Amino acid sequence: MSIVLSGGGTGGHLAIVRAVKEELKNSGIELVYIGSTKGQDKAWFENDSDFDAVYFLESKGVVNQKGLGKLKSLWMMLKSMQKAKQIFKSHDTKVVLSVGGFSAAPSAFGAITSRIPLVIHEQNAALGTLNKILKPYAHTFISSYDSSSPISSYPIKDIYFQSARCRDEIKTIIFLGGSQGAVAINNLALELAPTLKEKGIKIIHQAGERNIQKVQEEYNRLGIEADVFGFSDKLAEYIADADFAVARAGASTLWELSANGLPALYIPYPYAASDHQYHNAKFLVVQNLAWLIRESELDSSKVLEVLDQDISEISAKLIDSVNPNGAKEIAKLLISLHK
Repeated sequence: MSIVLSGGGTGGHLAIVRAVKEELKNSGIELVYIGSTKGQDKAWFENDSDFDAVYFLESKGVVNQKGLGKLKSLWMMLKSMQKAKQIFKSHDTKVVLSVGGFSAAPSAFGAITSRIPLVIHEQNAALGTLNKILKPYAHTFISSYDSSSPISSYPIKDIYFQSARCRDEIKTIIFLGGSQGAVAINNLALELAPTLKEKGIKIIHQAGERNIQKVQEEYNRLGIEADVFGFSDKLAEYIADADFAVARAGASTLWELSANGLPALYIPYPYAASDHQYHNAKFLVVQNLAWLIRESELDSSKVLEVLDQDISEISAKLIDSVNPNGAKEIAKLLISLHK
């Protein structure tokens, strides 16, 4: 009898799978991962020995497709749904966790049509299209932004809690554009760099794999030392070293920074589906726990105004706002449904 974890495409979805998997791997229950041949799924879990079996099915997004492309995507999803149902039978699946993204569609619809309990975790404040459709059919729907959710804690790796600290002065700032980078954040960092140097503030900069050389060369031209990187398995350490962040507002980033007590100015990716990054950041802003500037309204003077504000109260409140047991609570729910 198995538990299936499904979904992915992007790091935000896959981070949820990883966090819950870590809590389940010593349960003695067979663990199966079902993702997609597209996106980042294979890079994360193809060789993950914590899973007893991993499968990557043909699937891609439907919502952004038009005309014939939409029909092809739907047909691909239906064929993959049948494969997912076969996987459920071969592994005697008792419960399916969907973390969203196009990777989750075959397993989620397969669970519903097979009458297997479906648990959905929605990472964002604005529901994704797939989860809007599936929510009425789910056994349990989990969202850290929804007061009616049976589990409010967001699944985060323990390292972010273990290294949490209250910041009261900005000595180091981290710019986070994700492993792919964000041009607007890169440009902002370079524009601010001379002023930050004058203030004695060190710079850590996730510029994106494709942008490392260009950004590093610009720092060299300015005569400014900066720790520039793209993808890194030391991201938690970089975050722990920083006293303030300027970042996109993907769900995992937002909650990891909050768990670590790191105050942040969020610059949402303007083309995110349903503008979900804006709504993620707004969730904290209305609680006076973060700052938010639209990319279209971004300028360095506004950012410098934020950096001059007191961060100590916000840092302390952030630490108190996030429960460290999110992944444990989801794992406990899945185990209870597995029996």
